[in-house]
Amino acid sequence: MKNKNSLGIPLLLNMAVSRLPAAALTLKQFLQRQKVLGVYRDLLRTIRKIPLESDRRYLRDWAREEFKRNKSETDQDVVRMMVTQAQNHLEDLRKSLALAGV
Repeated sequence: MKNKNSLGIPLLLNMAVSRLPAAALTLKQFLQRQKVLGVYRDLLRTIRKIPLESDRRYLRDWAREEFKRNKSETDQDVVRMMVTQAQNHLEDLRKSLALAGV
């Protein structure tokens, strides 16, 4: 017979439930997080194409700092606006690189 806690729930089941994070993300939050991470990765990949090391370093540091500074934002509308702004910066960077022939 398996050990049970005071509520009669088998301890093994109780242990499995306690492994879940206290604040799991909702589906909308998860999808929004994936979008933020995707824009961040795309931005860093595009920055790698910049020819001058000093410019690459400056933009990489700028992008990291911006994302780090805003990582605690929880308002989905604000996050959506920041994602749109980041996508605009990314598109501008890609256009500049295309004009430069990179």
